[in-house]
Amino acid sequence: MTLYLDSSALLKRYIDEPDSDRFGDILDSDPRWLTCRLTWVEVWRNLGRRLEPDMVATARSAFRTDWEHLTLVEVDGVLCRDAGDIGAVTGARSLDALHLAALQRAGPQGITLVTADLRQAQAGRSLGFEVVGS
Repeated sequence: MTLYLDSSALLKRYIDEPDSDRFGDILDSDPRWLTCRLTWVEVWRNLGRRLEPDMVATARSAFRTDWEHLTLVEVDGVLCRDAGDIGAVTGARSLDALHLAALQRAGPQGITLVTADLRQAQAGRSLGFEVVGS
């Protein structure tokens, strides 16, 4: 199995909030992590926005270390078209649709979507993906 981590799940690793421990256990259950290139922007931005200023540098350093071990799905024109189709079918928001298209491109068989976002989880399940977290 491999875990596809969306930004909401990965953020739980660096921000102590409800369910952070549960998501930590999920992430620790498999060392093979996969995500979309856009996750960098989402996580980097949210670390700066949601943490106290004195904690941002430490969290970003930990994220940078984890990033080196992630397998990435790149964003390109085909992925964007696929995300548009997914959004139209499921009603998923734009960034969620991009994550779902990235998971679809990676070949969802044997890959579990890990998300803390209920709407994304519902959209993923409607597409037949295995989902944990929400």
